[in-house]
Amino acid sequence: SYQGLTMLGMYALGTFTALGAAAVASRFIKDDGGGHFIMEMPVYRMPRWNNIALDITRKVWMFITHAGRIIIGVSIVLWLGATFGPPEKMAAVEQYYTEIIDKEGESEELNRAKSAELLENSYIGILGKTIEPIIRPLGYDWKIGIALITSFAAREVFVGTMATIYAVGGEDDTATIRERMASPTRPGSERPLYDLPFGLSLLVFYAFAMQCVSTMAVVKAETGSWKWPLLQLVLMTGFAYVSALAVYQLADMLVYP
Repeated sequence: SYQGLTMLGMYALGTFTALGAAAVASRFIKDDGGGHFIMEMPVYRMPRWNNIALDITRKVWMFITHAGRIIIGVSIVLWLGATFGPPEKMAAVEQYYTEIIDKEGESEELNRAKSAELLENSYIGILGKTIEPIIRPLGYDWKIGIALITSFAAREVFVGTMATIYAVGGEDDTATIRERMASPTRPGSERPLYDLPFGLSLLVFYAFAMQCVSTMAVVKAETGSWKWPLLQLVLMTGFAYVSALAVYQLADMLVYP
């Protein structure tokens, strides 16, 4: 199972990187005073199934009420941003394809091209195109860039973002999001847009990036200053970018020599 090995590798990567970062940080951040570690050992006994069921139910409900609200809210904002855009640009695209359809007739290929161009000229498309030059060396396109921005609210939003973008920009309602993401190719080649080097790069980026605004809020509350959360954001995002860049370039040379 490659999925299982990938998950194990991600846990190992995060664990050993955290240990290495702690070793480096301990050389620069000195503790002024001594401390004592006290941990009360719990009583070990056979678990009670009703307690397990209650705990699972509570955590599932917390995910639905907290992460679910964020995902729905972000999806609504994304749909609005992907559906509407600057009136002059959207009108120009509509007029261009209307003239072509009047001359050549309506076809599935024209409808697909029209939907894609409308999405690119929408507000969300303009945002993605703006940051695309920064993330292109990592193997990402402007759609992934949008997902990176929105997932800062919560990592779970990444999947919902991609689903919303491809749902708005797609004409085939029967195709799944996975099938739609498997079809795009890189400009000027038959190489898939979302291939193995891209996948490895994205996994490494999310392993190190601080893509969670709630974590920053907790650090701010615990330290009483914005210094440490902002420092974490800059250092972890920078480290994630460099690591993802190295992984993508190396994997790209190995897979496509």
